[in-house]
Amino acid sequence: MGVIRMLDRRQEPRTEVDLGLLVWGVDTRGERFLQQVRARDVSLRGALLSGLDIEVRSGDVIGILYSGKKARFRVVWVRHAGDGQKIQAAVHRLEADACPWLDLLSELSELGPPVSTEAP
Repeated sequence: MGVIRMLDRRQEPRTEVDLGLLVWGVDTRGERFLQQVRARDVSLRGALLSGLDIEVRSGDVIGILYSGKKARFRVVWVRHAGDGQKIQAAVHRLEADACPWLDLLSELSELGPPVSTEAP
């Protein structure tokens, strides 16, 4: 049998981090939410969020606050993480908004190792 390769459609590399973020939006029931979550890896255009307690769908737009900087992101995919049925979501930043962790990525490109920061 041959080896199956996963195609990575990302246009830029992700940086492994452990960031505390504040996320807000409207869930699948139409109710507003505000929750602290973790970003496990990030890029200028997106992130992998984990620890979500709320249900969101692909295509939903959510807000993210990191280090006093806000941006809107579109949910790309959602899955149950298995750890107590918490939810993971991949998100992609809307082009009109600046990347909230740009300064962090600039610092990391000079230093190299993964970091951990607390919520804003």
